[in-house]
Amino acid sequence: MLREVPVHPRHIENYRGVVGDEVIEGLLAAAEGLKGRRVLHLNSTAYGGGVAEILYNLVPLMRDLGLAAEWRVIQGDPEFFEVTKFMHNALQGMEIPTTDPMRGKYLQVVEENARLFEGEYDFVVVHDPQPCAILSFLERRGMRRGRWIWRCHIDTTMAQEDAWEFLLPYINLYDAAVFTKDDYIKTPLAVGRVAFIPPSIDPLSPKNQVPPPEALREILAEYGVDRTRPILLQVSRFDPWKDPLGVVDTYRMVKEDFPHVQLVFLASMASDDPEGWHYYELLNRYKGKDPDIHLLSNLQGVGNLEVSAFQAASTVVLQKSLREGFGLTVTEAMWKGKPVVAGRVGGILLQIDDGENGFLVDDIGQCADRVKQLLSDPELGKRVGERAHRKVLERFLITRHLLDYLELFNTLT
Repeated sequence: MLREVPVHPRHIENYRGVVGDEVIEGLLAAAEGLKGRRVLHLNSTAYGGGVAEILYNLVPLMRDLGLAAEWRVIQGDPEFFEVTKFMHNALQGMEIPTTDPMRGKYLQVVEENARLFEGEYDFVVVHDPQPCAILSFLERRGMRRGRWIWRCHIDTTMAQEDAWEFLLPYINLYDAAVFTKDDYIKTPLAVGRVAFIPPSIDPLSPKNQVPPPEALREILAEYGVDRTRPILLQVSRFDPWKDPLGVVDTYRMVKEDFPHVQLVFLASMASDDPEGWHYYELLNRYKGKDPDIHLLSNLQGVGNLEVSAFQAASTVVLQKSLREGFGLTVTEAMWKGKPVVAGRVGGILLQIDDGENGFLVDDIGQCADRVKQLLSDPELGKRVGERAHRKVLERFLITRHLLDYLELFNTLT
């Protein structure tokens, strides 16, 4: 049996004070005809990255609305996750060939997981490439039941042809596919339905609750960060698509005019991302002995509370991505009323209206200029941050995300 991920209960009524009566009543109405339906979310890791964060919130809220929702994860050895990381990068446009040994390893491990699949579900939501092919093996064994949905969280606009063509026959077996944006679809799909559902944050989760001032001061002090000085923050995996070296270059350009500025990286080392260690070591060498650059992760005790504290204490939040499926860390910072300077790519374009509720940049020079502008004009940062908070309230909270799924399920019944 595939391993189930335990989740803590959440109650939809607790969100009424945040999103209002109309939103909650809409959710209750949409869930009425789905009560008792069995829902499985299947992905490759229970921690690290935005997919796991979303599922920790989404699954218990589905349960609270009367659906029998579960979350399970596939298993794999380090070689499998190296292969799927290569595939992930190729699907985002990196020039990495998808070789026959890679395909063989991928299919071998997915088939092994298909043998562990048990139970019958009304809806199965399979997240991202790692478990995508599992449906094909279940079909061969006559075990396909219910409606199957493939959820792609990455930006496949510039996907390498061989990686996309390898995955496409497995995607086309699904009853529906969900993408963050319509232009992420590389080629037309043969699935029954395509939906576009942006990710979201949970406003009631610890990560999106700002700690009291005293706790905030203690957290920053514990990690050697001076709250009285400007703080640039990037929260992301150590990943080439997040351009960590470009963030350091940006910081160094800013420091020429603002010598007291500090740079903090917060990362979560995920079990399905072996590449993260390589980029951590590369970044650690690149930063040199600069005491004002801090590389922190969950391995040093950085959890949701600490992430929230650093976001709340930051002066400017960076997300200098080169590719970005959505960028939940952008959403989190905007929710906390922070000015965000981010790459003009992918799902970030859904969130930031350039010059209104944040800034979009194309290179290191632009990024440094926008940061300098915000450090020079704190009132500008405050105005941008207030508009950012409103944008998230209107479009990117978990209640909207939940309603999107309920409406999709209703169309597939």
